[in-house]
Amino acid sequence: MQVFDASSMIHAWDNYPVEQFPGLWEWIAEEITSGRLVIPSVAFEEVSHKVPECCVWLRGNNIERIDVTNAILQEAMNAKALIGVVNDSYHPKGVDENDLLIIATAKIKHADLVSDEAKQPALSINEPTKRKIPAVCALPQVGVNCINFIDYIKRSQAVFR
Repeated sequence: MQVFDASSMIHAWDNYPVEQFPGLWEWIAEEITSGRLVIPSVAFEEVSHKVPECCVWLRGNNIERIDVTNAILQEAMNAKALIGVVNDSYHPKGVDENDLLIIATAKIKHADLVSDEAKQPALSINEPTKRKIPAVCALPQVGVNCINFIDYIKRSQAVFR
């Protein structure tokens, strides 16, 4: 199973238009139908606000939206404490509450997270709140495999003609 972050869904929608890449979108629809691709409800809402027509397509293909559960909320709170966010003082260059819920969803579902947030090659241990999704996922205590959209496609070995 793959859990999609809003950044990857928006990236796919913006860079691979359905009209020009119908085979790719047919494959994504099959991934949705088979249950191999899901999206957290908070990520779905982000996509809805930024690219409503993408959400229409996702709804039309019956994407499974994962709601926040107590287990997901607890994992998100653990990650929040791990990176040192106090109260709701998220760093503007780091993850926010929705990002932590998305990461926690992938962890609870034992799934890979597909996110197109930029990787951070050099992180200061003194500023853990500046970590973006891939860096939080890579923390040993979090342990979520995070890949971007292109790696998701490559790993699938799907061929689009």
